[in-house]
Amino acid sequence: MKILWAEQALTQDGWAQDVRIAVDGTGRIREVTAGTAPEGERHAILLPAPANLHSHAFQRAMAGLTERRGPDPRDTFWTWRQLMFRFLDRLTPEDVEAIAAFVQMEMLEAGYACNAEFHYLHHRPGGLPYADPAEMSARIAAAAETTGIGLTLLPVLYQYGGCDRRALGHGQIRFGNTPEQFAKLHEGARDAIAALPEDTVLGTAPHSLRAVGPDGLRDAITLGDGPIHMHLAEQIAEVDEVRAAWGARPVSWLLDNAPVDSRWCLIHCTQMEPEETLALAATGAVAGLCPITESSLGDGIFDGVRWLGANGRFGIGSDSNIRISLSEELRTLDYSQRLRDRSRAALAQPDASTGRVLFEGAARGAAQAAGRASGAISAGLWADLLALDGAAVDLIGKTGDTILDAWVFAGDDRMVLDVWSAGRHVVRNGRHVARDAIRSRYVETLHRLKDAL
Repeated sequence: MKILWAEQALTQDGWAQDVRIAVDGTGRIREVTAGTAPEGERHAILLPAPANLHSHAFQRAMAGLTERRGPDPRDTFWTWRQLMFRFLDRLTPEDVEAIAAFVQMEMLEAGYACNAEFHYLHHRPGGLPYADPAEMSARIAAAAETTGIGLTLLPVLYQYGGCDRRALGHGQIRFGNTPEQFAKLHEGARDAIAALPEDTVLGTAPHSLRAVGPDGLRDAITLGDGPIHMHLAEQIAEVDEVRAAWGARPVSWLLDNAPVDSRWCLIHCTQMEPEETLALAATGAVAGLCPITESSLGDGIFDGVRWLGANGRFGIGSDSNIRISLSEELRTLDYSQRLRDRSRAALAQPDASTGRVLFEGAARGAAQAAGRASGAISAGLWADLLALDGAAVDLIGKTGDTILDAWVFAGDDRMVLDVWSAGRHVVRNGRHVARDAIRSRYVETLHRLKDAL
């Protein structure tokens, strides 16, 4: 039994003082007791460590390379996408493993305990499968073994280049599978994660209504009983294409034609009408929000005020991984609401500050989206924990919700001192325990890819 003790901790029942947390050998929280004398490992502030619910690991190596304008005077998501396609043509399985390990390390150092990897890079350049169709899934699993992060692996079904069912273009061909091929790949992914710790989860991800057909969607969501993730209503052009081909806007079509419930996580949803927002929130599905990436790509602003007003569930993901920062994702989400509505503290509640609403909501929602028994400090859940630096200037003298407000709005992830994923103590004093080796391999990979980058 491992004992952690905190001067302050945000437990499932709210803030508590002098908190003893007992973690058993399986990595689960056995007991949470407030008002105790100091013992074991002592910390100033302990919080539940959220899952990162949406990531494309390989895109981390593109960070900072897409800020020049393309040939179109109005550069958009679609021109960014072409650069991404050219880049991924160069990636080997070894490259993907090295990049994924670096990304996962950065996630842990930012305070995330789990990576839900929306994994669609499956095949060789040119589109031929590897001898093991799940080779690339195995590389994501190997990275997780190296870093100690919790993993929810989400193999992606990608069938078409658009709603008209056109063939996949040159940049997309490494993604593509028929539903039958995907079922075999999905089973291979299950084998690839079999040796990982007990907290590992396998889900499935039909990419989007642009990239799968109705039959493919139906088949994909019946593979296993894990979480189901899908991009939905991210761009205006996407909404227009789906409406023209499928006869309805993306959210409306999905709600009318699929059994959307609490297993589902719909990514982005930045292009929803008010009635769609309310209807989707009522299903119990999680809105997977990636505010830094959505800002970078000009996707639009998620209707967070209406969503939370309807008791909608949400979580945070780093998506393109151009910047991995838990606190900045939360801050960007809230500031987008303020800018749109010309308001302040738009998401705060009478009994909870803005930081509390953002952090606690993201922790609980992302745990649901990852299919992970976490999201709070409570007996029986995985010991996904993060310790903040109580000596950080902006945290001195802070208590309760003000701690979260100061971290999210005045600080950054340098305040994160320690992180545990299912009891695995993988970040100590702000550094991942294998940082030097992981970074070295990533740097070697960047040097090999420099011509593509």
